[in-house]
Amino acid sequence: MTLQQFIILFGAFELLLSQLPDIHSLRWVNAICTASTVGFAGTTIGATVHDGYRIDRKEVSYSLQGNTATKIFRAFNALGTIAFSFGDAMLPEIQSTVREPVRKNMYKGVSAAYTIIVMSYWTLAFSGYWAFGSQVPPYILSSLTAPRWAIVMANVFAVIQIAGCFQIYCRPTFAHFEERVQAKNRSCRSCLWRLMYTSAYMAVITLVSAAMPFFGDFVSICGAVGFTPLDFVLPGLALLKTSKLPDNLGSQYAVKVLSAAVAVMFSIIGVLACIGAIRSITLDVRTYKFFHDM
Repeated sequence: MTLQQFIILFGAFELLLSQLPDIHSLRWVNAICTASTVGFAGTTIGATVHDGYRIDRKEVSYSLQGNTATKIFRAFNALGTIAFSFGDAMLPEIQSTVREPVRKNMYKGVSAAYTIIVMSYWTLAFSGYWAFGSQVPPYILSSLTAPRWAIVMANVFAVIQIAGCFQIYCRPTFAHFEERVQAKNRSCRSCLWRLMYTSAYMAVITLVSAAMPFFGDFVSICGAVGFTPLDFVLPGLALLKTSKLPDNLGSQYAVKVLSAAVAVMFSIIGVLACIGAIRSITLDVRTYKFFHDM
């Protein structure tokens, strides 16, 4: 099976999930997705450590490749990827605001989400760098050799996890379409409208994905443009606008300065990450052809 054939099958599966009525109907999908994230990380970490001990450690290089400009732009690109990893915390944060007490529930949801992110994504990144050094590929499973069953299982976990995340990210777009066509009931006409706009949406997404399979670079640019403002910039600004500041004048000043500094710093990080991602996509376009089977 070529990459494009798999993308078409994945798009058809996402189209099927897109017929679920709203984001609340995805709670079991989200639960399975979270479990798959942990399963993918645990399986891949184990296989990575296993391979790391098998190879000759003297051949592993931890030095960065390329000239100074290349190293800087790769660092910018990595900032967007790191920001993208925190995007999975948005759904628990939003869902926690549905019931009272909002602040307590939101804190629990965000804490649980960030704990899973650090234990899964970041631990996997550290173990991959230890095992293969600076030559570790963007998708670490492509560099593993044994055990074979663990690699297959990790790939299955990855597909399930991405399938659930895709639905979470595209639901605001679907909700916008539903508002435009005023399809808020479960009539046959409502289902027909949903099938029409989700089919058109998935057709465009599948076509772009098959034509430009630069997954790592697009992850970085999505993290820079979408998740950096949502996860780091807007919370700081919202704290200044809506939060009840301390009565002490010195504490008020400290909170304002800290929130403003966080918003400014991560705005700069978002811009730099976007620059790095665009440069990486430009370089990939020179190397690969459209509909390239990677």
